[in-house]
Amino acid sequence: MSLLPLDGPASPTPHADDRPLPTPAPRPALTSAAVRRALSLLPLLLLGIWAAIDWRAVRDGAAHLATADPWWLLAGLLFTCLGWVAAACVRQGAIPDRLPKGLLLASQVAAGAANHVLPASIGAHAVTVRFLRRQGVPLPRATASIALYSLVRALAKTPLVLVFLLAAPAAVPPAALLPDGRTLLLAGAGLLLVPATATAVLALVPAWRRPALSFVRTALTDARRLHTRPARWLPLWGGALAAPLLQACVVASVGTALGVPLSWTQLVFAFLAASTVGGAVPAPGGIGPIDAALVLALAGYGTPLALATATVIGYRVLTVWLPLLPGMLVLSALVHREAL
Repeated sequence: MSLLPLDGPASPTPHADDRPLPTPAPRPALTSAAVRRALSLLPLLLLGIWAAIDWRAVRDGAAHLATADPWWLLAGLLFTCLGWVAAACVRQGAIPDRLPKGLLLASQVAAGAANHVLPASIGAHAVTVRFLRRQGVPLPRATASIALYSLVRALAKTPLVLVFLLAAPAAVPPAALLPDGRTLLLAGAGLLLVPATATAVLALVPAWRRPALSFVRTALTDARRLHTRPARWLPLWGGALAAPLLQACVVASVGTALGVPLSWTQLVFAFLAASTVGGAVPAPGGIGPIDAALVLALAGYGTPLALATATVIGYRVLTVWLPLLPGMLVLSALVHREAL
């Protein structure tokens, strides 16, 4: 009498017919490389769409610039490129971590292009936050650096406006170029409404309180640390002061190239005043509000309206259209290299 094994009956020997049927191969899915390649081409698509929408400005600007002094236009383009350097200095000064200089400058070239696609500098800040995250910077510190960058850029423009307000020749009373009482009232109401809205949102949404408090603590701690290190606060405030001056010098270069009957100081102050007034309106790259304010400022100084319009168009060609193609190419290259 034979005994069965303790572990049960022996399993039968598998045959060829018992082999499992092969499962069908899954459908090919989009790989991360394909997605990244598509994202790298997206900025070029946006560039083409924007060029088609605003083609008249490109055509008119090119026609006006064709009669301008090319050397002064080249100087304006140089000031535009120096603006990227100033932005990179402010970005580095706003964060304690040491960033690679070449990639940081390239990220600001790309951020400048993205800034002209979304309003209120959202595009530039999004590119910068993504770059900082790829460099290993924690998200709270990256967002805190964006807040410090924006605050310092806004504060640095005020003393510049006051200095040029006193230094500009009184061809037209400079007060006429400043916002009226109604505009100042709306701006003051906005300054009060923003913190009140933020407080109400945090009171109604408790889940956001902890991230908000963490952000505030990180921002205050980093700001205090940065201002104890000259290697950080010098580029932070120096770049913030230089950035609007470089943009104003682009306007002054274009105005000189076109023969605008104003001094360099008047042209610089006109841009500072116009950007202060028009910058309060969220628009992609400030296009629209700043342009209208700048035309009015130049006309207020006695510039013929057609010449003032040509100056603004030339300024936009040098600061938007000419840098936009290389900026989009750099943005695509950074995405392709996984630096963004």
